[in-house]
Amino acid sequence: MNSEIAVIFDMDGVICHTNPYHSLAFREFFASHQLFPTEEEFAQHMFGKSNSYILSHFFKRAIKGEEFKQMEEEKESLFRKLYGPHISPIAGIMDFINELHQNGVKLGIATSAPVANLNLILTKVALRDKVGSILASEDVKKHKPDPEVYLKSAANLGVKPENCIVFEDSYSGVSAALNAGMQVAGVLTSHTATELPPCGLYLKDYTELSYGKILNFQQARFRSAQKNR
Repeated sequence: MNSEIAVIFDMDGVICHTNPYHSLAFREFFASHQLFPTEEEFAQHMFGKSNSYILSHFFKRAIKGEEFKQMEEEKESLFRKLYGPHISPIAGIMDFINELHQNGVKLGIATSAPVANLNLILTKVALRDKVGSILASEDVKKHKPDPEVYLKSAANLGVKPENCIVFEDSYSGVSAALNAGMQVAGVLTSHTATELPPCGLYLKDYTELSYGKILNFQQARFRSAQKNR
């Protein structure tokens, strides 16, 4: 059993490849408001960002209060309608999580998505009984790239930040984990490695990952820290 390591997963683009459906939902939402972002704008200002940031950026004004709640629900309802029939975990993640769980690794989910989206995905991706901390947008005051969600996850799991490994797919998400002092594995579902801050390892799916590789990943950091003292 290894209680000194925690592995924390973002959700969109990390547990499930939801981003194409978020793009469709946002396009439909923005079109209804006479806005038509380019692919480049979507890549820079949507993936991994909070809805508060996305809406304020594309409407070019602060969207908050009741207006924000209404707009967020409008867009996220579209996403849940579009993605609901297609929920599927990224290849290899269930076997990987089961192996981590069997070896006593503490597990968490930390997403910028609203809890309704998280609940939808967890109805089809059976992780609740293996995950010790689940945090969504409503659970934090500051969103990625602020480290709050990851520091709170570490506290919930009872593990020091330096003993946490985070799986992330977006620039802001990787930045949040690095800002928390954690190791990061970059999941290349939405961006290339060069589009992300430097990560300790990169992967397109989880089919080649194992508990042993994660343990080696963590121990390599520990050895490096000891060497640099």
